[in-house]
Amino acid sequence: MVSPEVARAGFRLAMLIVLLALGLLVTLSPGTPEFAITLFTLLIGLVFIGTIAALVRWIGR
Repeated sequence: MVSPEVARAGFRLAMLIVLLALGLLVTLSPGTPEFAITLFTLLIGLVFIGTIAALVRWIGR
């Protein structure tokens, strides 16, 4: 069972990852290795948010 504090902390961490990755993507040039890694980081953050949301909904039943 996941406590609400742990879920909230995980969601905040995932949002931080996503927002920082989006901010970096604006400044980086497409086609560079930094852009690819930042895009991958954004994907990881989005998957993390989806996983947390699914766990909270599943446990909330």
